[in-house]
Amino acid sequence: MSGFINVNTDHAPAPAGHYVQAKIAGQHVYISGQLPIRPDGAPLDTDAFETQAEQAIDNMLAILKAAGGTPADLVRVTAYIVGVSNWPRFNQIYARKLGDARPARTVVPVPELHYGYLVEIDAIAVTGTSSPET
Repeated sequence: MSGFINVNTDHAPAPAGHYVQAKIAGQHVYISGQLPIRPDGAPLDTDAFETQAEQAIDNMLAILKAAGGTPADLVRVTAYIVGVSNWPRFNQIYARKLGDARPARTVVPVPELHYGYLVEIDAIAVTGTSSPET
């Protein structure tokens, strides 16, 4: 199938591997897993869980915006967090960042993440457009 559009924004970190920030297929936006890395590439691996969670969510939302979407367009979010004890703090930050948007969501406690990060988040959205903002 052709017609896929790669999403790229300077408001989130550039991919560090063989993937894109997001891919648009029709009106669906598939956002790759976002780690707590600032858009300039500075890692936050030694920062507190809250700081890491905020940055990972901000990265996801910046890519969503670049794809022409808003939090209301999110239909599915998956978050991987190190330590189930971080779940309440993640939920609080997530609710504040997403506001009234309540997509389907899974939080997966894991023993560790790549490079020692404490959170990674990916998402699927359905937007009203099939091309990103420029």
